[in-house]
Amino acid sequence: MRLDGNTVLITGGATGIGLALAKAFIQGGSEVIVCARTENHLKEAKKILPSLHTRKANVANETERQVLYEWAVAKFPKINVLVNNAGIQRMIDFRKGTEDLFKYRVEDGEDEIEINLRALVYMTALFTPHLSHQKEAAIINVSSGLAFMPMAPLPVYCATKAAVHSFSITLRQQLEGTSVRVFEMIPPMVDTNLDKGARKARGQTHFG
Repeated sequence: MRLDGNTVLITGGATGIGLALAKAFIQGGSEVIVCARTENHLKEAKKILPSLHTRKANVANETERQVLYEWAVAKFPKINVLVNNAGIQRMIDFRKGTEDLFKYRVEDGEDEIEINLRALVYMTALFTPHLSHQKEAAIINVSSGLAFMPMAPLPVYCATKAAVHSFSITLRQQLEGTSVRVFEMIPPMVDTNLDKGARKARGQTHFG
């Protein structure tokens, strides 16, 4: 796809892969909007890319997703690219029962299924009708190499990314014949803050 002349919305776009994609699209000649849950991350991203448009939103929250969609299409009616990038990664040990699953929900309100999969599916559902009215449009879903080679300490993360892969295939089939192209981005391990230091906790020395 062309990097120029687009209006792009990137979820989880203030850090990591999302910010790198934002930079690439801006350098290619596109207008870019990013959303993130943390205002500080958005401010830092704006310092790095002054032309960036930012919006605080938690796409795992149904109400905030709807508000984000309505704001985005009203303010940027030419949006023609949606990048579903928002995601988290957590170590879950099922030998502890539900302990790890609930721990993260209590500590920071985060749930891998809600953020990595449900949010992506519903963001796609919200934006697809709008995108289909654009002359050229795209949906880019960020999955992972771990969708194909899962890693035991990250069972839920790997499962959500495998689901994103499957969803991307069927979405591409559904949208055949429309103006919307569906891309799946499958990154290898990259050095971002995705896992909140879990790689160090596992004793890894290579971070991507």
